[in-house]
Amino acid sequence: MERFLWVCLGGAAGTGTRYLVAVWAAERFGTTFPVGTLLVNLAGCFLMALLVEAAFRGAWPETVRVAVTAGYLGGLTTYSSFNFETTRLIETGASGSAGAYVLATLVGAFIAGWAGLALGRHLFAA
Repeated sequence: MERFLWVCLGGAAGTGTRYLVAVWAAERFGTTFPVGTLLVNLAGCFLMALLVEAAFRGAWPETVRVAVTAGYLGGLTTYSSFNFETTRLIETGASGSAGAYVLATLVGAFIAGWAGLALGRHLFAA
């Protein structure tokens, strides 16, 4: 239960960070292009790889590792997990699985988004 609470706390901090970056980017660059989302996704990918490597090499306690990765970075962006998992598949020689995961994620996300939009429009039509 304690680990769960740390993950929740980290997630709240990551979500807050994402919000602040989005507000800052919108004020600085406008809203024509989602600069804030791009920034947190790229930073999340970088930080996920860096911190997981640091955690494994430094033998961080499991609670700390999970609170930082699943919690903070999960709240910041789930794209970081996607990137990390894809990279690990490639590093372990599972390039086919990595390609399938990328394709399934990208195509599946668009299909799921369209399906949710269609259902929402159907259910909540005025």
